[in-house]
Parts: sequence; structure tokens; C-alpha cells
Amino acid sequence: MPTALVTGATAGIGNAFVHRLAKDGHNVVLVARTEPRLHEVAAQIKAKYGVETEVLPADLSKQDGRLAVEQRLSSGTGDPVDILVNNAGFGTRGRFEDVSVDWMQGQLDVNVTSVLRLTRAAIPGMLERGRGAVINVSSIAGFFPATGPTYGATKSYVTAFSEGIGMALKGTGVRVMALIPGFTRTEFHDRAGDEKQTFPNFMWLSAEQVVNECMTDLAHGRVRSIPGWQYKVLVGVTRLLPHGVLRKLEAGLGRGRT
Repeated sequence: MPTALVTGATAGIGNAFVHRLAKDGHNVVLVARTEPRLHEVAAQIKAKYGVETEVLPADLSKQDGRLAVEQRLSSGTGDPVDILVNNAGFGTRGRFEDVSVDWMQGQLDVNVTSVLRLTRAAIPGMLERGRGAVINVSSIAGFFPATGPTYGATKSYVTAFSEGIGMALKGTGVRVMALIPGFTRTEFHDRAGDEKQTFPNFMWLSAEQVVNECMTDLAHGRVRSIPGWQYKVLVGVTRLLPHGVLRKLEAGLGRGRT
């Protein structure tokens, strides 16, 4: 059976990926910081889908946490990973000059460094086997950096990095894709302090919709997946608006996120 590794696997989009991949017949390696919750989710997945589960506790804001996952991806220990989902990430709130620089460094380490290093750890083995896929979870915020300067910048990197690697690997049997969700009903927005009631209902997606559309786009060989018609339209509009107008709109939507 194929094996998938998902970071941020216990909640939100990451947990939806675990369910979808297990349903499709993948054994799953679950990565997150909280070990008791990992074991709870692993037991649920094994009981529901009859696949093998592996728990790997790791804090991706720390070097030793990233190294543990890198070693699982690149070493010969355990079944080789056929699909890597780099989903772990977080946002912060507050003015740039007020937020702890260490907190922002942690955001950079999770949102960018771990994506770079885990993708690099997985790709050589996939190329050797002639198959595999990496899904890097970005965000629509990458197109609107003024809504959250550091968060948007990290996600802009994830999108550009994933699309570049994806294009470079065309024809190898290994796929790399940027998943670019908009507002999705998960714990992420609660932790980031977003006020959900300020955004209209039609702008919100479910984690299951995000994952299902992503997997369809992956099957079609796309290097970018933007779930939801509303976000496809929104990204299209960004290509038409003058840069100055776009930045002013972003400033109005920022709401204090860093």
C-alpha cells in the first residue's frame, strides 16, 4: 500500500487530508506537536479505514523536530513516502513592530523552512522510484501580502517555490503542487484571532472541499490548486487591478494580522 505523510495532521486541512488519503488506501504517517492527540487521531483512522498509521511527534519550529521528519522522509527506515503534504503552518496578529521577533522567526521556520527542507528530503527518493507527489499548503494571502506582511510573504514563497519545483520535475513521475486555499473553517483562524463574522458565508470553504478539489487538481497534473470558484475569480482579479489599487484594498483588509 502507498504511504502518505501529513504535517499538521490532527486538525483542519491536515486532518481532512489524512481522512481522504486513508480512504483512498494510503497508510499514513501523522506529524504534529501534540503526541496524545496524534495517537487519538491515528487510532480513529486505523479503525475507520483499516490502514496502517504511524505517529511522529515533531515541532517544526525547532531544528530537531524538522530533522526527525526529514530523516523519516529520506531514510530507508519504514515504508517510503509516496505523498508528502506540507500542511503545518500558523499566522499571528498584531503590528509588525509589536510582535515578538522570536515568534515571527518561528512562523518563518514552520511556514517556509520546514516546507523547503521536507520537500528536499522527500524528492530524491521519489525520483529514484519514479513516482511521488508533494503538496505544499500555501494560502490566498500570498497574493495579498499587505493583509498580513510576514504571513503573506511566507505563503507567497510557498506558492512560487512549489510551482517552480513542480515545473522543473515535469515528466519525471514526481509531482509538486501548491495548494492555495482561501478562508476555510478550521482552528487556524481561531488561533490567528480572525473574526469570522466579518467575512460573508459564501467566502468560507470546508476543509473537505479544499482537499477534494486539491486531489482532483493533483490527478490532472496541475502545479497550482485554488479551491472554490470565488477564489479563482479573486486571484484572476489581482491580475487586472493596478498595483496601487490592489495594495490599498489589502490595507483595508489587513485587520492587524502580521
